[in-house]
Amino acid sequence: MTKLKKITLVLITLLVVMIGGIFGYVYSKLNSIYVKDEATKKEEAVEGKVVDGITNILLVGVDGEMIDKGNRSDGTMVVTIDSINNEIKLTSIARDTLVNIPGYGNEKLTHAYAYEGIDLLKEVFKENFDLEIDKYVAVNFSSFMEIIDEIGGVVVEVPENGLDAINSMIDVCYQYYSEDDRENIQKIHLTKAGKQRLNGYQALAFSRIRYTDDAFHRDARHREVAEAAYEEFLTKGQEEYKKCADILLDNTKTNISPMEMMNLGFTALKIADKDIEQFQFPLEEHRTGGIVDKQTGWVLQWDKEPNLEAWHKFIYGE
Repeated sequence: MTKLKKITLVLITLLVVMIGGIFGYVYSKLNSIYVKDEATKKEEAVEGKVVDGITNILLVGVDGEMIDKGNRSDGTMVVTIDSINNEIKLTSIARDTLVNIPGYGNEKLTHAYAYEGIDLLKEVFKENFDLEIDKYVAVNFSSFMEIIDEIGGVVVEVPENGLDAINSMIDVCYQYYSEDDRENIQKIHLTKAGKQRLNGYQALAFSRIRYTDDAFHRDARHREVAEAAYEEFLTKGQEEYKKCADILLDNTKTNISPMEMMNLGFTALKIADKDIEQFQFPLEEHRTGGIVDKQTGWVLQWDKEPNLEAWHKFIYGE
């Protein structure tokens, strides 16, 4: 657990986006992505732990264009908005974490979304992590790149040993732009390591590299991009918020109502927490990586009691 940072910038993006525009404009945009029936059904079914003043929201970055199901969850995070202690907390859950997926058996966490979408992923969280997830935001790659471009990029630390891998992934991520966009946006590879500002496809490439270190450094890069985007948003004005709302809400699905989203946005801006607490699940000292069997491949096995005790304490306090 450290204090500091992709799709998982999405909630932080949304929270701030909702505050900047004219009320009616933003409300109508939010209403277009709100899954009302699902939200009502979930409110009636909640059985897990609830603490007044603490809101947990599941963020899912989908590794393709299909937002409902069919693509894996490339990035999975939980944002905790703690209005009691005026804190924003960020948890990364490794995509290769071995979990029991109801109806499918023991597999990597990333597969649940591809099988049946957000409902199955929420079941996985309840059964494996004892977390009742009743709020979520799911987004695809396209909006991630466009949002980063709209806010003028993000400043991150590019590792020396990751430079070649990022440039290779840039070739892949650049293709997510439409043909029209590619005519207007030049593909530029990185020429140096160190702290620098990355545009949309560069930031996505930075977030997605996997084989230069390990899954946990990759998750740390997700959080780094998320925090960098949050800091950028704090410097922007009303017009940028409205443009980002247009981009984001065309590629997003959520069960958070428009009014609730705006209230969460006000809370997040009020906190204005640039020192975001972070947690990586599972903990380094209570996990082992390896191949379980040929079909499952390389996974992270984890000790249930110490991992869940530490994670719940991080979210809810003592």
